[in-house]
Formats: sequence, C-alpha cells, structure tokens
Amino acid sequence: MELFSTEHPFTTGVDISSAAFWARSVEERDEAFSRLRAEAPVSWHQPADWHEPHPQKGFWAVTRAAEIREVSLNSSVFCSSNGTTLDPMDPALSTAASFFLTMDEPSHSRYRGLISAAFTPKAIRQIAQQIEANAEKIVDDLAGAGDVDFVQACSARLPMATVSDLVGVPESDRARLALAAERLVGGADVPGRPLEEIYELLAGEMFHIFGTGQELAAHRRAHPTDDLLTNLVQAEIDGQRLSDDDIGAFLVLISVAGNDTTKQTTSLGSLALQANPNQRDWLLENVDGRIGRATEELVRWVCPVIQFARTATEDTELGGQQIAAGDKVVLFYCSGNRDESAFPAAATFDLSRTPNPHLGFGGGGAHYCLGNGVAKIQLRALFKQLLTRIPSIEFGEPVRMQSNFINGVTKLPAHVG
Repeated sequence: MELFSTEHPFTTGVDISSAAFWARSVEERDEAFSRLRAEAPVSWHQPADWHEPHPQKGFWAVTRAAEIREVSLNSSVFCSSNGTTLDPMDPALSTAASFFLTMDEPSHSRYRGLISAAFTPKAIRQIAQQIEANAEKIVDDLAGAGDVDFVQACSARLPMATVSDLVGVPESDRARLALAAERLVGGADVPGRPLEEIYELLAGEMFHIFGTGQELAAHRRAHPTDDLLTNLVQAEIDGQRLSDDDIGAFLVLISVAGNDTTKQTTSLGSLALQANPNQRDWLLENVDGRIGRATEELVRWVCPVIQFARTATEDTELGGQQIAAGDKVVLFYCSGNRDESAFPAAATFDLSRTPNPHLGFGGGGAHYCLGNGVAKIQLRALFKQLLTRIPSIEFGEPVRMQSNFINGVTKLPAHVG
C-alpha cells in the first residue's frame, strides 16, 4: 500500500484512515502529516477502518497548531457529545469510556467542577508526596537490575500507582486494574484475534474498571476518610454530587488518559534522551532548575495522545475549508506538535525550548487535560530519579503499539547498569 494513495476520491491522496497507515513507522506517518500541513491543513478523508457497519461518511483532519487551537477554544461550534474518537465507535460506548470528555455545556463544566473541587491544596500535596515516594521506590527496584523490559519495570508502574492511590484501590486489586487498563489502551495489539473479539475484550475490560470505581465509591460513602476519593464522593456544586456511576466513569478515564500520558512519555522520552546525549547532559547540569522546562519538551516530542475528535454544530469555516453542520473534525495533536509555523526547528528535540505551547495536553479550552498537573508532577519526579540515580541505561529496539489514538510502545528492552 502506498503512503500517498491516489485511488480514493478524497481530497488529499494522503491515507491516514487505514489500519495499515497506523502500522507504519512514526517517521513515515510524520512525512504524511508534514505534507498535509503544507498542502491541505484541513482536509477531508474516508472513515477510519472499523470492524462493523456505521453511518459515518468521513472526517476533516486538522493538522496545524493554529486550527487545532481554534477548534479547541470554540466548543459551542465544535462539540464533544457526538464522540471524541477518530474510530467510528458507538456513541454509547465512547461516552462510557470517556466520562465528561464527551459532554458539552452546561454538563461539562458542572462535572469538571465537581472533579476539580476534590483536588484541594491539601490533596495535591498528599498526591505529590506519594508520587515522589513511588518514583523513588521504582528507581530503587530498577537500579542495577540488568536486562529488563523498561515499560514494565519502570514506565508502567508510576501512573497506575498514582491512579490507584487517587481512588484508594486496595493492593490486592491493583494488578488486575493495571492489566485492564493496559488491555483497554493496547487491545489492538492482541495477536491473532479477529476485530470483533478485540472490541468485546475492550468492552469487558472497560466495564471491569467501571465496576471497580463504583464499588470503591459506594464503600467510601459508607466509610469516609481523609483521602481524595472521600473528597470526590462528597464534592458538591449547586446541590449536585458525583454518583457511584460517575466515579466508575472517572476511574475509566484516568486509567486510560492518566496512564499513557506518563507511561509513554517516560518510555519514548527516555529513548529520545539516549538518542540526544547532548540534551541529556544539558539537563544533568541543573536537573532541579531545568526539569520543568524539559518535561514540556518531552511531552511535545512524544505527544502520547495522537488525536481527539469533535463534531461541527453549525456550518462554519476552518482553515479555508467549508465545514458543514454534523461533519466530524479530528484534531491531530501529533501533527500540530511538529508544526513548523508554531515551533521553530519543530523536528529538533530541544529540552531548553521556550516558549513551548505544545498540544500534548490538548489545544486549550474547556477540554484541556484536567490531569496535566498530576502528569507533570509524575514526569518530573521519575525523570529526576532516573537521571540522578541510574548511571547507565542502554535501550534496545522497542515494540511499537499499533494505534491511531496512543503513540507508544508495548515493550522496550533495556540493560540497566
């Protein structure tokens, strides 16, 4: 299959819809998006490959940072309630998997406010302290370990520990929750399974996480204590509180979104540091003073979330294209973060980059990532530990995840000195 297909009647001749495209190397995919930014920054494409019939006719790909921000900041014209995925997923399943990500106003602000209300200054301090302790323990176990899978030995541990700490998952249930979250994100990588079985597996894992959240919420209502989950079940705005179902949906959301932002940035960011030793040396000269700026570039460079979708609520214009009411619009953050018009030397990994208005947590607006602060705390804590306490890590060839949603790896061989 040619990267730039000319066989279908859509507008660009660049194929970003097929599963085959997302199985290609990151470099080949970047080449395709570079062409789109230059020739057709807002372009129409056929629907993404899907395992069952659906009514969708196609989507607009938004590939430059400016238009991605324009859509993100205008949630009244570009809504989320019709789904936020490139895949033509059933809206009911999409909503169950994403909680308030698929809400519009006024519901979105109300639910986001309820979640935000639980993150009191005291709760944030407790979370940060626990993250620091968890990062130290992870690197304690990693130091001198020899040959390991870096994903399992390091990258995957901190985000799921943080998720579990946030909602008080018992130690006995954490391994099963981590497995469900892993499968929910990487389910397309299950070898030899037909698509129908893959999506049945994904639904089952999603409802396992959902049910875990429901049970934890019900227990904490009956037995409140001094933790974030108690804050969540007791948070109240205008007489409204989160239900047990809401907490279940919230756990699904943070098990996916809160997991891979940190995990994939740790894995792929570590590879970037190995490939750019001058950048690693620059950071080591003043880790405390530079880790904050470096973290922003790590997120920009990795861009763990590839895309999110919106739906036009009315006829409008975007990037010189006429968008009709009901059209699907997909924001490709992976392309916006390589946009030469937004980032000088965009193809260069530069930890000193400033300013760095990257799209790793979205393009701003109402749906900007609520957990970006916790994600940054994790990345700063873990990279500081790795850089200052592990003298040598040699990475092998990663096993890439095939996904049009998460940019990541499933395995990363490493030798830890």
